[in-house]
Amino acid sequence: MITLVIADDHPVVRDGLSGMFAADPDFEVVGQAGDGAEAVRLARALVPDVILMDLRMPGMDGVAAITELARLELATRVLVLTTYDTDSYVVPAIEAGATGYLLKDAPREELVHAVRAAARGESVLSPAVAQRLMSRFRTPVADALSARELEVLQLVAAGNNNREAARLLFISEATVKTHLLNIYAKLEVNDRAAAVAEAFNRGLLTPKQA
Repeated sequence: MITLVIADDHPVVRDGLSGMFAADPDFEVVGQAGDGAEAVRLARALVPDVILMDLRMPGMDGVAAITELARLELATRVLVLTTYDTDSYVVPAIEAGATGYLLKDAPREELVHAVRAAARGESVLSPAVAQRLMSRFRTPVADALSARELEVLQLVAAGNNNREAARLLFISEATVKTHLLNIYAKLEVNDRAAAVAEAFNRGLLTPKQA
């Protein structure tokens, strides 16, 4: 029998997943957690075979919980189950130690199969996530951003507005806006703050040493 802990901040989601797995004699749901800290506590107490882990939760989020579980070196496997499939969610979760990554729209059969595979220590990725990772490695973002786009991004990260960036680069403010729109598209974000955060996350920008 495969033992499970379900970590999600939405009670309806937890109850639905618990009911689904309870109907299968091969699974036993031994606990539910509403945030990452509770998931870690249950993992330490129960050492389940698999934790189904959401990523966006209050307090300790899913990635922080996965990182802590990896530090504790428990035998428990973590299978991410979330609605988010962008690089900014997928890559940190996998780097933190997640065994697999599925989306919440996955069919029941796919989810059950993934939990069984995770319990065996096998890596499981939803097709959309696998495709995204393949594309990421085939076309690194650092290469996709032009030298000028990186310059604009660096100035934005330093706190310059569009007018200041245009003056420093000797280009028009409209050109800066165009570069920013291209950066947003390539980094899959919607605004300058998210672009800077994502650039640091991907190593395109590095913090200045004091």
